Amino acid sequence: MEPQPKPEPPPLTTLRLLPWLSPDGKPCFLSASGRGGYVSRLADTTETRQLTTGADVLTRARQVLDDPVSPNAEVRYTAIRLTECLADALRVAESRGMRLPEPDTDPPERDSSPRS
Repeated sequence: MEPQPKPEPPPLTTLRLLPWLSPDGKPCFLSASGRGGYVSRLADTTETRQLTTGADVLTRARQVLDDPVSPNAEVRYTAIRLTECLADALRVAESRGMRLPEPDTDPPERDSSPRS
């Protein structure tokens, strides 16, 4: 009797940090299969919207800050919106960074042949 080959272990499940928080303010994660399901597409769309909103708020903030007579309330509101957008952008960056492949840990082989 030939030995049976060992079954391959199931692929590791990766967790995707979603671009929103739970009602309790805790991070939400998606157990991603890499197939681009509904929640994954919704997260992609939300990330795009958040980054676009951040760029729009930044444009408006520059206008407010360039005006030396901007009212304090407007400057404060702008700072609040910028803070919200920065938090969103950092969350998107963290989520995307977590999904990057691990770098190759093997050092590149060096050619030891003499150069001419």
